[in-house]
Amino acid sequence: MRGRTSATIRRNPVQIRQELSGQMSRRYFGTDGIRGLANRSPMTSEIALKVGMAAGRIFANGKQRIRVVIGKDTRLSGYMIESALMSGFTSVGCDVFLLGPMPTPAVAMLTRSLRADLGVMISASHNPYYDNGIKLFDAEGYKLSDETEAEIERLIDSDVEDLLAGPDAIGRATRVESAQERYIEFAKRTLARELRLDGLRIVIDCANGAGYKVAPEALWELGGEVIKIGVDPNGRNINHKCGSTAPEALIEKVRELRADIGIALDGDADRVVIVDEKGQLVDGDQIMAVIADAWSKSGRLTGGGLVATVMSNLGLERYLKGLGLTLVRTPVGDRYVVEHMRRYGFNVGGEQSGHIVLSDFTTTGDGLIAALQILAAVVSSGRPVSEVCRRFEPLPQVLKNVRYANGMPLENERVQEAIAEAKSRLGSAGRLVIRPSGTEPVIRVMAEGDDEKLISAVVGDIADAVREASLPAE
Repeated sequence: MRGRTSATIRRNPVQIRQELSGQMSRRYFGTDGIRGLANRSPMTSEIALKVGMAAGRIFANGKQRIRVVIGKDTRLSGYMIESALMSGFTSVGCDVFLLGPMPTPAVAMLTRSLRADLGVMISASHNPYYDNGIKLFDAEGYKLSDETEAEIERLIDSDVEDLLAGPDAIGRATRVESAQERYIEFAKRTLARELRLDGLRIVIDCANGAGYKVAPEALWELGGEVIKIGVDPNGRNINHKCGSTAPEALIEKVRELRADIGIALDGDADRVVIVDEKGQLVDGDQIMAVIADAWSKSGRLTGGGLVATVMSNLGLERYLKGLGLTLVRTPVGDRYVVEHMRRYGFNVGGEQSGHIVLSDFTTTGDGLIAALQILAAVVSSGRPVSEVCRRFEPLPQVLKNVRYANGMPLENERVQEAIAEAKSRLGSAGRLVIRPSGTEPVIRVMAEGDDEKLISAVVGDIADAVREASLPAE
């Protein structure tokens, strides 16, 4: 299986995905694994059981016994999905290692560390508790190709009883008691051994999610004065008014305690945003700018720049150009970023939302490790976070999410006319990005440029056209 996965990666992955999207109907897998409302298809115990059976059989690839690592975040439904997956994998002869609540990047790392053949993360990332999802990683810690996901879907819909191992070949399940300590030590080793966080007052918001134990502990072991919020998960409060998608509580706490920095993770801790000592938010674009500059000066940066998505601000692109670095844009989604990084030799990439991928250390976004790189820049410079992390002035950017109920609005003639008119009005003074969501019936309309009134107007016109196009015909 390792060889087959690597062979797939060596082809153009974006082209593969575009080809496959026109050839197959995706019933279970979306843009980031399987995701949906818990206890409703496709996020039911029955389907999770079949996912375990199908993926276990495919990754076995003729081997007598393989290892599978399973982690999860803190959602109530995680117990249900974990048990079903464990049952599915062991029923086809796989040995399972259970990590319990752990960040998504920790699952990818421990899949490699434990020499496992497959890693599984049970999480819906930044979504509310009532959603859940299943993400699969190969032996190297990378998300699966579309071809492999299609194979899994085919087996899910087949007669799964044919996949069952004999009574003497059923797999075992083992809980890895040292998982948290292993990941904490891994995270700390991404910094120079002599670097310490002594004297820094750090507020960290773990979103009541997967990083609620490991992230504060790692910061404390590095010498920081750590104040924790969002570390009391009850199964239903993950991402609720906390974490990277709702940083208001963190901002308030930083100001209240006059902290040096605030760090907000999301529910599975694969994304991060920073709050400076003034209570100002620092997004993923600024974080990437800081890391790219620091790594470029130390001779560590590869690829001649960084990889981001079409949603990253034009201000980042201009800032990097001033440093003699490039910004390569991909479609939205961290998997596209990672694929381009691997293909062309970049070691810094990510998304404006806070998915930061540092491939010297990780195979996916890692909120804690990205935060540690920011802290390293702060310590080495001796300057406050507000000075270290404000690298460029973002251009005005307007984003509207337009929900639709019928049809395919982007194929509507009136919508296409509105888009063409908007591009004409913006000219070379701005950018327009329009894309359908991969997980819900929403069209995302974004524009940016120097003239905020103009970009607001063109986004509003396109949004109105999309709404009209989705209305039922009279």
